[in-house]
Amino acid sequence: MSTEAPVISCKNVWKIFGADPEGFLKSKDPDMSFDEIRAAGYIAGVKDVSIEVHRGEMLVIMGLSGSGKSTLVRCFSRLHDITGGTISVEGQDIMQLPEKELIELRRSKMGMVFQSFGLLPHRTVLDNVAFPLEMRGQDRHIRRERALEVIKLVGLEGREEYFPRELSGGQQQRVGIARSLAIEPDIWFLDEPFSALDPLIRREMQDEFLRLQELLGKTIVFITHDFDEALRLADRIAIMKDGAVEQCDTPDQIVMHPATEYVRKFTQEVDKSRVVTARVLANENANGTGDPVSANASVRELAPTLINDSREVFPVEEDGKIIGGMSRQEGLDVLLEAN
Repeated sequence: MSTEAPVISCKNVWKIFGADPEGFLKSKDPDMSFDEIRAAGYIAGVKDVSIEVHRGEMLVIMGLSGSGKSTLVRCFSRLHDITGGTISVEGQDIMQLPEKELIELRRSKMGMVFQSFGLLPHRTVLDNVAFPLEMRGQDRHIRRERALEVIKLVGLEGREEYFPRELSGGQQQRVGIARSLAIEPDIWFLDEPFSALDPLIRREMQDEFLRLQELLGKTIVFITHDFDEALRLADRIAIMKDGAVEQCDTPDQIVMHPATEYVRKFTQEVDKSRVVTARVLANENANGTGDPVSANASVRELAPTLINDSREVFPVEEDGKIIGGMSRQEGLDVLLEAN
């Protein structure tokens, strides 16, 4: 992970809903469970969460409905005021920002895409995408040029004059993504943006999203309840339950080493061979011989080598350097578990 200061730093954050959340937080037993808090007449939307998001990272937050994932992301942008703890964005404590500075931070730094597309039905694709720039007061020609640029980026060139009703669900979602990109945000919040789409379009949108991230390198917080989607998109995954983060780690580490029984249940149906890479299995003290395997290659991709090559240990290479050796038997164990 980067040694730079995190873009978002969230420390011991609580968001409690109820009659007197601040008073309750001060007086409650530190070890109260989610159910005990609820029995006292309050809801812990976010429960003592500490997490960081680094520059250029895609952090996927997932959990079942009511787990607190959307509430947490709304706290990141201060759409919800937190009850306790601190949240800093690029070193600024956002709870201390005056309203005018907070609005400017959102307008200049943050893009948001939600499950409901929120397009203006009486405006064309071009005008929908240019809308946030219009709200900024930018010159009409400048905002048109920028809108055309991001429309092309998301693959909607030629549909600039269409109205939302003339677009498919996937195309409407692309308009929502283009609109959020128009302001050139450093930080991008996406709350289940693809969940309303059918499986084929959803897969296409994931492909498009990965392409955009490769091009743009945004700092992204992406919410989903779909573990397959999380595995496909995430640099790290944070799994939430009852407002708390059960585990936050890379996809392969979560699959190989679930921290709690709840996380284990999330991962039990996953084909580990498609998630676990040579990097995870590499032992820095092991010495392999012969041609190295790529640290980024999954066990599934390495299956022919594992089956046909009799070497006991394979050198693992990353960025032109050998980082250790991968046991053939460990790789076969992961492969066999998936079949």
